[in-house]
This record gives sequence, structure tokens and C-alpha cells, in this order.
Amino acid sequence: MKVIGLTGNIGSGKSTVARILAELGAEVVDADALARQARQELAGEICRAFPAACRNGLPDDRKLAEIVFADPDSRRKLESILHPRVRELIVRKITEARSAGPGLLIVEAPLLYETGWNPGYDGVLVITAPDEARYRRVKRRSGLSKAEFYRRDAAQLPQYEKARQADWVINNGGTAAELRSRVRRWWREVSDASDA
Repeated sequence: MKVIGLTGNIGSGKSTVARILAELGAEVVDADALARQARQELAGEICRAFPAACRNGLPDDRKLAEIVFADPDSRRKLESILHPRVRELIVRKITEARSAGPGLLIVEAPLLYETGWNPGYDGVLVITAPDEARYRRVKRRSGLSKAEFYRRDAAQLPQYEKARQADWVINNGGTAAELRSRVRRWWREVSDASDA
């Protein structure tokens, strides 16, 4: 089983690419979904660290995001609570997939480079897109203001730096059909290489 890290900045289209890859036959692990699971499991610890972001003993994701994206120290504190559990869950998924035999496992991880943690990826695919296109996507799906979008984007490594470090880059600045075509081309290239 080949394990590929999939990343890109907010609004780049990582999740869309992950869905296309799943349709093509890849197994996909969504680190954001695992982070949501970890937030539920660690709700008590998060609420002790961020009481203003909690209601009835549970974290309010919107309030928590407002706090951590406005203050790097708060963001690091939250990451120190969540990341060990998320890493544990990712390693479990990779271990299970590798024992299942050949194929491709895609780990969709928005903070792949920012955390500096590599569980043994065989390569990293970065999705890029122009800032304005990324902002429009984020505004459409979650209603973030431009200021909120740029605050969240600033918490990530710049796109050009991710692209520089990547094994593969797919630009998502065009149409949905163009993206699908680029992803299919990448899939064929990587699938052929994994069969060799």
C-alpha cells in the first residue's frame, strides 16, 4: 500500500480532490474528520483550556476558531491537546491499510507541513489555487469574511512553499472538469508507479 499525503491551503480544493480519488479507488483518511473525533473525545480538556469557547461542557467550534486563529499561542495550545490523538488515529489507519495489501491510501491533512510530522508518506500531493478563487469557495461553504479567510490562511505555510516541497502539485484554478482531468492524470501516473 502506497501512502500519499494530500494537502493545500484553505479553499484550495483538497476535499474535492480527495473525493475524486476515492471515486477512482483510493482509500482516503480525512485528518479533519479525525480532529473532530478527537475534539469530542477531549472535550473536557479543551473546555478546561478554553472555557470561553465552551457551552454546557462542550467546545463551540466557531468560538474556538475565533480564539485560536486570532492568537498563535492559543492555536499552539489547542494543537498540543489535539495533535497527539489525531496522529495516533492516523497511524492506526495507515497500519490497517498497509496490512490490507496493494493500493493507494490518501491522507488528507491540511496541516501536513505545518506540524512537521510525517508518518511515513511515500510522497505528498499539494493542491494550489489563486487566492480569490480560494476565498470564493470558503465564503460559499462557510460564510467566512475576507479578513477571517486571510487570518486562517496566514496560519498555514504559504502555498508556494508547500508546492516547492511537494512531490506533485495540481493547480485547481480552472473548472471542475479541468480539475477532474488533472486528478485522473495524476492517479494514472501514481497507480502505474505503484504497480511497477
